[in-house]
Amino acid sequence: MKKIFLCAIDNVLSGTCNEDCKFCTQSVKYKADIERYSFKPIERIVEQAKVAKGVGALGYCLVTAGKGLDDRRVEFIAESTRAIKREVKNLRVIACNGTASLDELRYLKSSGVDSYNHNLESSEEYYREICSTHTWEERYRTCESVKEAGLDLCVGGIFGMGEREVDRELLLDAIVSLKPESVPLNFYIPNDALPIGDRNISYREALDIIRRARELLGNRTLLMVAGGREELFNGREQEMFEAGANSIVVGDYLTTKGNSTSKDILMLQQIGYEVALDCDG
Repeated sequence: MKKIFLCAIDNVLSGTCNEDCKFCTQSVKYKADIERYSFKPIERIVEQAKVAKGVGALGYCLVTAGKGLDDRRVEFIAESTRAIKREVKNLRVIACNGTASLDELRYLKSSGVDSYNHNLESSEEYYREICSTHTWEERYRTCESVKEAGLDLCVGGIFGMGEREVDRELLLDAIVSLKPESVPLNFYIPNDALPIGDRNISYREALDIIRRARELLGNRTLLMVAGGREELFNGREQEMFEAGANSIVVGDYLTTKGNSTSKDILMLQQIGYEVALDCDG
C-alpha cells in the first residue's frame, strides 16, 4: 500500500515582509487582510509541534515572513528548534526563512534544524515579472548554500501565476539541478489584494506538472502537493498521488486555511493510502 508523508507548517512571524513579490499576501505592500504578528511565543510553537506530531506529521516547518535571516531571526529559529527537539521526538524541523548565508545555515544545522526550505517560485526569466526587490539568483544561491551546509534541501515553486508553459519546464529543470531531497509544488491561490489575478492553470495541467516533476526527479525525492491543493484537487486526490505525489501539507498554510487534518486522513483512508510513520516510508 502506498504511504503518504505528512508535513505541517507554522507561520511563526506573519505579514511583516517589505518585499514586493506579487504572489504573496505577507507583503505589507499589498495590505492583504491577513493576521500580522511578530515572533510567536516559543511555548506556542512547541505546543503546535506536538499537535502536528500527534496527527502523523513527520515534518514541521517554521516559516518567517521577510526577505531573509538576520541575527534575531536566526537565533529565534535556533532556539525554537532546540525547544521542539527537547519535547517532541522523531519530528523533522524544517526552517523556511528566506535568503540565508552559509554561516547562518550551518548554525541552524548545529541547533537541530534538519532541512531548509527556500523555493525558487518561478523560472529565472519570469521572476522579474513578479518581484523587483530581490533576484531569482539570490534564491538559487541560498539553495546551493543549504546543500553546502549539510542540510537537506526543500525547494519548489508556484504554478499558475501567469507564467508560460516554457517557464514551468524551466522552473522544474532548475529545481532538479539542485538535487533536492523534497520538492513542494504550490498552485497559486488568488487574493483580491494581489496584483496577480486569477490562477492560469487547470486541474489537468497541474496533474501534468506532477507527472513531469516525478519523471525528472526520480523516485527517491519526496514530492509534495502544497498550497492550492484543496482548490484544484478536491475529490480528485487519488489522481494526484497516481501522478507521482507522495506527500501533502496538512492543516493551515501561511495565511490561508487548509482542510482539517482529520478530513485529509479520512480522505487517504478512503482512497486506500496509509500515512507514513517514518521518513523511510
